[in-house]
Amino acid sequence: MGRPFFKREKRMKRLLIEDIGLLATPLGSAAQKGPAQGNIQLLKDAWILIEDGLVASLGTGDAPKCDAVRINADGKLVTPGLVDAHTHLIFGGWRQNELGMKLHGVSYLEILAQGGGILSTVKATREATGEELFEKAREALDEMLGLGVTTVEAKSGYGLDLETELKQLRVIQKLNEEHAVDLAATFLGAHALPVEYKEDRDGYLRLLCEKVIPAVAEEKLAEFCDVFCETGVFTAEESRRILECGKRYGLIPKIHADEIDPIGGSQLTAEVGAISAEHLIVCPPDGIEAMAKAGTVACCLPATSFYLGSTYAPVREMIKSGVPVALASDFNPGSCPSLNLQFVMNLGCLRYRMTPEEVLTAVTLNGAAAIARADRIGSLEVGKQADLVIWEAPDLDYICYRMGSNLVKTVIKKGIVERG
Repeated sequence: MGRPFFKREKRMKRLLIEDIGLLATPLGSAAQKGPAQGNIQLLKDAWILIEDGLVASLGTGDAPKCDAVRINADGKLVTPGLVDAHTHLIFGGWRQNELGMKLHGVSYLEILAQGGGILSTVKATREATGEELFEKAREALDEMLGLGVTTVEAKSGYGLDLETELKQLRVIQKLNEEHAVDLAATFLGAHALPVEYKEDRDGYLRLLCEKVIPAVAEEKLAEFCDVFCETGVFTAEESRRILECGKRYGLIPKIHADEIDPIGGSQLTAEVGAISAEHLIVCPPDGIEAMAKAGTVACCLPATSFYLGSTYAPVREMIKSGVPVALASDFNPGSCPSLNLQFVMNLGCLRYRMTPEEVLTAVTLNGAAAIARADRIGSLEVGKQADLVIWEAPDLDYICYRMGSNLVKTVIKKGIVERG
């Protein structure tokens, strides 16, 4: 299915990164919330020793003298590898034709009602071969890796039938096996109502619950089950039905909630035990309360708000209320045709009014928690996976301050130098 752009090197038994000007990392094996989201460890004049793909030790001052391949960070900033916890990575076609419609004031839901939006991507994805989907997504992952992203969540949802949903998820599985970036797979068959079920909503729900979800579970193609709970898409009650079905088959609930209208999606998180709620642009106070109660990670997507010209999620209220916040790209062909998580970090500061420390936690440890991986990735601590980025930057403020430039110097994934 084609060669990855980034050559996979044989893992070095020992790798020592020295002369780190500043090492910045959150700490812990769970999502950080409230004031703790901004409490990160800052180590000056630091070093990290990696053995067999894991962080073996780290400290400040003189690096240990040992038999290891040595990389000099030249006094630059080092952080954990970035985690993009919400993407729609696998899709056919693009939707640049909708740009003019949006510029003339046609809304997202109006475009969907006219057969555009998600439904046009569904058509293109159904027509694409697995090979074509793989190559397109591989190129996107190459670009993400070059931007410092080492783990990505990828959703299905552009099939809306058994065959294509499984095709998307099999592509994700193969990418996870072959690409340097780790992928977490989410089943999102409830992304929209397909044209063929326009007059039979309950029929589509039965298809998902009786055929598609069991097939996904049988092949072990996904860890998570997501649903688009929104006006004109799926109601809160329909969302509950789908997510509870997914739970019976071992899929962890996620939910697209409160993106356009607050119809009960965020409140549903506590009832179904959702690991994350996504978008949350118009999340009401009782939705924030429900997420705080459930320990749900709020996965907020500022680049989508930017692209759609919509309002921004009430992130400061979420942090104040004790909701752990992650930031992700929402990379997709319609509402966010950008996979640049560095730009998302900029927007986290400029539009959500998050501190650089809160932003770092949001795109590392809390992103990892949103995909059930905070025990393995998301921070630079002994025993965790050695996923990290050396930046062309002196400090954390600089990468949140600069816009439009790729500031990555070196990317290391599981102790392998993948870029730089």
